[in-house]
Amino acid sequence: MGCRSHVVKVNLINISQQPVTTIVVDYPGATFGKNQLDPGKTYQYPVKPLETGPLKIQFADANGKMHTALGPELHKNDDGLVEVRFDQEKAVAKLQLIGQ
Repeated sequence: MGCRSHVVKVNLINISQQPVTTIVVDYPGATFGKNQLDPGKTYQYPVKPLETGPLKIQFADANGKMHTALGPELHKNDDGLVEVRFDQEKAVAKLQLIGQ
């Protein structure tokens, strides 16, 4: 059995009836973003945490108001999935690790 990279797949899910925009996700060691996530859509991005720290999320609602949220703490070599569910007022993140 070969080695494989430890990654955390981040699923951004818009559960609202309007788009969310200017999404920025900070995780230990790097950042990624998504310009717009339409209602009912999911965007997946794999991340490789390089150190320990929280997932930080910011986004704009349909009126352009910015919101911030603090997600779960990630650690180097974490392997799993984070689901970030957006509505027009908040983002809620849940972490599921593999093999722990």
